Amino acid sequence: MPVNPELVGRVFPPTAPYLVGREKVREFARAVFANDPQHVDPAAARALGYADVIAPPTFAMVVQDQTLQQLLAEPDSGIVLQNLLHAEQRFRYSRPIVAGDELTATLSVTAVREMRGSAMVTSEAEITDAAGRHVVTATSVLLVGEAGK
Repeated sequence: MPVNPELVGRVFPPTAPYLVGREKVREFARAVFANDPQHVDPAAARALGYADVIAPPTFAMVVQDQTLQQLLAEPDSGIVLQNLLHAEQRFRYSRPIVAGDELTATLSVTAVREMRGSAMVTSEAEITDAAGRHVVTATSVLLVGEAGK
């Protein structure tokens, strides 16, 4: 089954709130070799004007993943996990993610482009804080190949 072109424009329900924990930020920072002190030391983050440790920019993927799981679970999507490659990722921040944030994400599919038996699926996750203020837009491009290839 090819990727369903009618995914374009589909907006998924907001995810359950994700509470950003200090230790999760520290673990993520270590995993991605983000060695700046503001990622692990609350005092260093406070010196920069933040309430707690600041997540590395790619931490938004932790929250965005919940939205991508919604997309992958769509029975009519035509997206088969074993034929999927995460091809591109971009982030547009209004402010950094800080430990203590409670974040919610809403995914919309913005494009499906067929190309030589494969498809590029572009989606945007709008991630907001508990007050509904924009924190980051995470854009993903998924390359969906043909079954058996």
